[in-house]
Amino acid sequence: MHTLYSLALRFCCPLRQLRRSSPPPQPLIPPSLPASGTNTPWCVCGMEKEREDEETEGRERPEPLTDVERGIIQDTWARVYETCEDVGVTILIRFFVNFPSAKQYFSQFQDMEDPEEMEKNSQLRKHARRVMNAINTVVENLHDPEKVSSVLGLVGKAHALKYKVEPMYFKILSGVILEILAEDFGECFTPEVQTSWTKLMAALYWHITGAYTEVGWVKLSSSAV
Repeated sequence: MHTLYSLALRFCCPLRQLRRSSPPPQPLIPPSLPASGTNTPWCVCGMEKEREDEETEGRERPEPLTDVERGIIQDTWARVYETCEDVGVTILIRFFVNFPSAKQYFSQFQDMEDPEEMEKNSQLRKHARRVMNAINTVVENLHDPEKVSSVLGLVGKAHALKYKVEPMYFKILSGVILEILAEDFGECFTPEVQTSWTKLMAALYWHITGAYTEVGWVKLSSSAV
């Protein structure tokens, strides 16, 4: 028995010594993010997921619309939507002329610089209708926050995962929309109306960027502004 105990100590002691001399375990290192300038969203897992949840919780929710403001938006939008395609084209042309880097996501007209050529382009007009119809869906469902959140969530995820569009362009586009509405519908775009629409645009951006966060989008560098 004494011999067996001695053998056990002989084998165990080096192992104990090895454990003492081994460096302490290193903390888990999150996966590397893609290099700046790439358009590939990164996969969220482990520590990144915890950080994502913290960032999502830390995002400041915009001030909700009142019943009066919802009515104001729906009333003014009814006038805008009568010529939705033309208004949408005007918005996109202003957007692409002032922020040409946004055209990188549209192969059909990314090389166009002439506003008149853009106005006649069937693909641009088609996208203008798509943008205006998305806004129309939101405006029609202002009484249903879950519907609005669902619609904008789909928009955000599609642009993050499929089209790889940087989310800051939605903020820029929101500003252009407000600008065009104020110019083209100035007679009814009073300060009260302006405030209501500004709050709506802030809500749209909040929901869309929330979808970007949900899929693990990493903010990329850009020279758009």
